[in-house]
Amino acid sequence: MVIYQLAREQCNQVWNLIITTSLGQDYKLREQINGSSGSGIDNIAEGFGRGGNKEFITFLVYSRGSCCETKAQLQRCFDRKHIREEVFLELNLKAQNTIDQISKFMNYLKTSDRKGSKYD
Repeated sequence: MVIYQLAREQCNQVWNLIITTSLGQDYKLREQINGSSGSGIDNIAEGFGRGGNKEFITFLVYSRGSCCETKAQLQRCFDRKHIREEVFLELNLKAQNTIDQISKFMNYLKTSDRKGSKYD
């Protein structure tokens, strides 16, 4: 699933920032961005595992919110000089793409005739 792959990539990129930049020493922000990026992928997995499109959409809303939160925290990383502008711009663009893809997938599920695997 593309949205899962995008969220996983975002989570891994955040972890790379934590272990390679001064973000690792900014304990509060480090924990917040690590948590929100992890929540992005975790909510996709949990929603999919529920087996119903309505529940999946609910968890995709949570995932999208977590990705928005990660995006805001990337801004704070840049503002606090943990990352360079080009890194911020690249990760911010990728985060927005993840948000957009989650939204598109939610719209697809809302219009799908299938109700989910638990209804098959």
